[in-house]
Amino acid sequence: MFVDEVTITVQGGHGGRGCLSFRREKYVPRGGPDGGNGGKGADIVLEANPHIKTLVDFRFRPVHRGRHGEHGRGKNQSGAAERDIVLAVPQGTLVRNKATGEVVADLVAPGQRVIVARGGRGGLGNAAFVSATNQAPRKTQPGEPGEEFELVLELKLLADVGIVGFPNAGKSTLISAISSARPKIADYPFTTLTPHLGVVRVGEGESFVVADVPGLIPGASRGAGLGTRFLRHLARTRLLVHLVDLSPQADRDPVEDYRAINRELEDHGGGLEEKPQLLVANKLDLPEAAGNLKRLKAFAGRRRIPFLAISAATRQGLQELVYAMKQALERIERAEREGAAARAGRRKAKTA
Repeated sequence: MFVDEVTITVQGGHGGRGCLSFRREKYVPRGGPDGGNGGKGADIVLEANPHIKTLVDFRFRPVHRGRHGEHGRGKNQSGAAERDIVLAVPQGTLVRNKATGEVVADLVAPGQRVIVARGGRGGLGNAAFVSATNQAPRKTQPGEPGEEFELVLELKLLADVGIVGFPNAGKSTLISAISSARPKIADYPFTTLTPHLGVVRVGEGESFVVADVPGLIPGASRGAGLGTRFLRHLARTRLLVHLVDLSPQADRDPVEDYRAINRELEDHGGGLEEKPQLLVANKLDLPEAAGNLKRLKAFAGRRRIPFLAISAATRQGLQELVYAMKQALERIERAEREGAAARAGRRKAKTA
């Protein structure tokens, strides 16, 4: 089961209370207060784990509470602090405070951690209150309560390339042809109900990650066909491959299909409409697709949109597409490096 959004409750453990104790033993001339401090409660920690792909475990266990710290004891013995509770989440998990909407963390790097609920500090025992004017204090502190929050965990897939298009455009066939991903493929709309990731290998030691996002329809940015859930998985991609169905049986205008999906990207916002795109015509192997191909190619030429034509089913044009994606990603990475260097230069100039 693929789950990409859950609400959980986290609570840090309470701190142990301080001990009220006096040492009274025969042959011990220097007795007095010896109450130890309480131990700290457990923190709740989220950790990005590259081996976990879904948030499904949190759906069945939404409440996570840390153990309380031990209470202090006599003979100046402090209570033990409890071990932190570490919860593994997929890479790409965005953590929000449900009450305020504030972003608590964005866990994108393997092993990245964040404390989402701190355990309470242990209380002081009476030995900590001894002073020159108070040789026998009877004062102690209770342990502090742990923090408690309701959090929304939202998974956004980490991929270099996102494949978008109408249902049944051939996205699943394409990702299965260029990578080792094996999504369900069938001849009916909305076959793909969850995003899939595939690694595309280009030459020796070179690869990039492609995401097959379930088919979008008009109104997706407003939730039609679960569109808002699917669109968020494009947020971290660098490049979009816009797959258009050339088949006349689809009974749609390929140019209008392209425009309709781009309208949904723009309406959704978040910079999706600004991402570089490759316009890819699919189902080139169908003889009756020639008319739609000519029309779409002419449209791309007028708009100066990078255009390729393929057949995912027969693998025609796939090698050219893979290299086009690789070259586009290299241009994007080069632009990102130059932009970062320019920003660093401006910051340095301001501080000089």
